[in-house]
Formats: sequence, structure tokens, C-alpha cells
Amino acid sequence: MAEAQRNTRSARTVFGGTARGGRPVVTLTIIGLCAVSWILQLATGGAWTQQWAFSPAIGQVEPWRFLTAAFLHSTTPLHILFNMYALWLVGPFLEQAFGRARFIALYVLAAVGGQVGVLLLADPLQESWYVGVVGASGAVFGLFGAIIPVLRRLGRNAGQIVVLIAINMALPLWLPNIAWQAHVGGLVVGLALGAGFALAPRERQRLVGWALPTAVGVLLVAAAVWKYSTVPTAAGVLGLF
Repeated sequence: MAEAQRNTRSARTVFGGTARGGRPVVTLTIIGLCAVSWILQLATGGAWTQQWAFSPAIGQVEPWRFLTAAFLHSTTPLHILFNMYALWLVGPFLEQAFGRARFIALYVLAAVGGQVGVLLLADPLQESWYVGVVGASGAVFGLFGAIIPVLRRLGRNAGQIVVLIAINMALPLWLPNIAWQAHVGGLVVGLALGAGFALAPRERQRLVGWALPTAVGVLLVAAAVWKYSTVPTAAGVLGLF
């Protein structure tokens, strides 16, 4: 029986992910982490936010904030509710399609890509360099971007997702305090990873599954290092936000 189990291949999706039934564990875990973090933001009077939020100025000395900021939100309930609802709409589908490991890689890299987008488009000599950024929007936009090539590979219409992305990209024109730069950064990363995972030939899906996220991660680090290398020393000091 043990030998038979070793020789039995697990069922795979068309994208190479392990087919699993039951609950979308990763998606639910992310939602749970965001909810707990939001409660801590309220309970600590903003101290939790200060500790983990991202700004271009502080990201250079505390780089983990490129990721931790994605688990924070505005104290306004609408912010976290919208992001978690959007995550629930597309997360389980992508988690099932790509498998848990690649879905985690997609979410994490899109989240980091959102902060890198903020960094690359920020001016070191302006207030934007010191303004704190929070929210899972970059990661969510990464999922929106990734689902487009997936739907096209399956022969489905991705028009509704494209319209949803366009509407959300236009919201900063009317609503203040929205980090559209994070949306752009997450979307670009999501499109790249989604296209790679969706279009990889079956015999190369496993290779692409680890090589592509590694390459994207290296590019994000390189982009951040390059940006910081161009910043005047005076602008790179730690700022409060």
C-alpha cells in the first residue's frame, strides 16, 4: 500500500496545481490575518499601524514593511471590507487553479510589488516619500491581473475583470488618499505571474512554478535597490508618518 501511494500521482489542474477539495485554506488565512491585524490597529490606537506600515523613507531601513503593510488597513471599515470581499471573489478560484504554493507566491509578490510601485513613483524631495501606505489593494490587484490570462486560457470572457480594474484605477481621480501606485505595482506583478503560470507548457509547469516567482522577486529587489541608490542622503533618513 505504501509503494502504491508513492507511485500514485496526485490530481492536477490544467495549470499544474494540486487539485484539492474543501475550503480555500490560504485565502481564509489571509483574510483572518488581515482581520486580526485590523483589530490590533484599533486596539492599540494606531501603534500597530506605525510599527508595520510602509513608506519609501522607512522601507530602506526596515524592508519587511514592503510585505507587512499589506496586512494593514485604514481604520474605516469600508477599506478592509472592500479588499477582503475582492479577495474572496477571486482568491479561492486562483488558489484552486495554481495550487497553494504558487498562490502564496502570487499574493506575497503582488503585495510587495504594490509597495515597490509606491517607491518607484515617489519623489524623495516631496512629502510622498514619508507618507505611510497600508492596505491589501496591491495584492488584490495582483490577483485581478493574474486571473485575466487564466480566464483566457480557459476560453472564458475576462471583460468584467478588465472593467473592474479600470473602475478601480479611476477611483483616485475622485477619492483622496488612495495609493494608486500600489495598484499599478501589484497589477503588473500579477499579470506577469498569471501569464507565466497560465501559459506554461504542461511539461514545464513545475519549473515555471518556482523559477518565475524567483525571477520576479529578484527584479522587485533590484528595482528597490536601484531607486534607493538614486536618493540623496538627506532624503533617505527615517521619517515619521
